[in-house]
Amino acid sequence: MKKVLILLGFCLLFSLQADAQKWLNKLGNTAKEAAKSTMERRVEQKTEEVTEGTPNEAESTVIKEETEAEEKEETGLKESKEEAKEPPQKLVSAGKYDFVPGDKILYFEDFSQDAIGDFPALWTTNGSGEVKTVNIAPGKWFHMNGEDAVYCYTRQIDFPDNFIVEFDIIPEKKDKDYYSSIQFSLYQERTGEAKEMNDELYPGEAGLHIDLGFSSMDTSWETRGYKEGDNLDWLSGQGGKNPVLLEKVNHVILWIQKRRVRIYHQNEKVLDMPTNIYPDVKFNRMRFSGWDRYSAPYVTNLKITTASPDTRSKLITEGKLVTYGITFDVNKADVKPESYGTLKSIADVLNENASVKVKIVGHTDSDGDDTMNLELSRRRAESVKNELVKNFGIDASRMETEGAGETKPVAPNDIPANKAQNRRVEFVKL
Repeated sequence: MKKVLILLGFCLLFSLQADAQKWLNKLGNTAKEAAKSTMERRVEQKTEEVTEGTPNEAESTVIKEETEAEEKEETGLKESKEEAKEPPQKLVSAGKYDFVPGDKILYFEDFSQDAIGDFPALWTTNGSGEVKTVNIAPGKWFHMNGEDAVYCYTRQIDFPDNFIVEFDIIPEKKDKDYYSSIQFSLYQERTGEAKEMNDELYPGEAGLHIDLGFSSMDTSWETRGYKEGDNLDWLSGQGGKNPVLLEKVNHVILWIQKRRVRIYHQNEKVLDMPTNIYPDVKFNRMRFSGWDRYSAPYVTNLKITTASPDTRSKLITEGKLVTYGITFDVNKADVKPESYGTLKSIADVLNENASVKVKIVGHTDSDGDDTMNLELSRRRAESVKNELVKNFGIDASRMETEGAGETKPVAPNDIPANKAQNRRVEFVKL
C-alpha cells in the first residue's frame, strides 16, 4: 500500500510539472507573439517615417536629374560670366591716386646728357657711381653704388610750398640675406653755408628724410621731419603698405603741401602725414643716401613740378590746359597708370560742362625722327581720348585729336629739363 502511494505521488508530480511546463510554454509563446507584434509595429512606424521623407525610385530619378540640370545651369552661368569678363584695365588700378601733377616743371633729370660710364655732371658724392643702362627698362640710369655714400644735386632748387617729386628707382639686390633702406632727403641749407656735398646725418638747418624700405623690413616707408635744436624724431611717420620691389622698376611719388607729406607707390597712397615738416621750412636742396654697402639703387626720370593747376579755370575760362601729368613710356603711346589723377580732373570738368568740346594735342621733344615723332604724338593723343571714353564715360564725339610732334616746342630741346617741357599733352577748348 505504501509503495502504491509513493507511485501515485510521483505520477502527480510529473503531471503537475507537465502542466506547469505547458503553462510556461504558453506564456512564452504569448510573450514572443507580443514582442513580435511590438517589433513589427516599430518597423512599420520607421518605414512610414522614412517613406514619408524619401521619394520612391522614380521620384529620386526625377529629383536627381533636376539637381544635375540646376548645377549644370549654375556652372554654365558662372563660366559665361567669367568668359564675359574683360581683362582688367591697366589704368583703373591707379584709381586711388588723389593728386594731379602741376603745370610747371621745376627740375627734370633722366641723365640723357651724360655718357655711359661717367658720373653725372650735375651731381656729386663721397662714394662712387656711374650712368648705366639696364635690361629691364629703357633710358639711362644713375647707379649709386658707393658704400655708406650720399649723392647730392649740386645746384639749389627754389622749392615752393606745394610741389611734387617723382622718380623711377630700381633697388639692387646685392646680398640674398640682407637688404638696407634707401633714403631720399629734402633740406634747407644753413644761411650763408652753401654745400654742394653734404654728408651730415641731418643736413642743413631743417629737412625731411624719406626711407624707402623693402618687403624684408618691418616698416616699408618711414619719414622724419627734423629741425636744429628740436627733437629729431618728433615729426615722424610710418607705413607698411606696398614696399619697394627689389630689382624692379618702382615709380615713387612724393606730394608736399606745406607741412603735409603724401607718398604714392604701385598706384596707391602708402603714407599720409599732415604735420611731417616743421613750420616755415623752405627746401632748397635734395639728395639720395644709403646706409651701407647693400644700398645701391638705380635712379632716373627724377622730376619736380609745381602743385596741381586749376583745371577748371584753365580749360573753361582760359580755353587751354597744358598738362605734364599724362605720361607715356619712351616711344610708346600707352597711358601710364600714374596719369589717372590728371585724367579724372579733366573728365570732371567735361562732365560738369556737357556742352564743351575739346581738341587733344600730343607733343614730343626733338629726339628721334621727325616723322616718327609726329605719328607718336598723334597716337598718344588718340590714346588719351580712348581712356577718357572707356574709363570716365566721356562722349567720343566731344573730343578731337591731333599730333604736333616736335613742331611746337615751348622750350629749347637742349637739356633734359627743357625737353621734358616739350613732352606734353594739351587740351584746347573748341
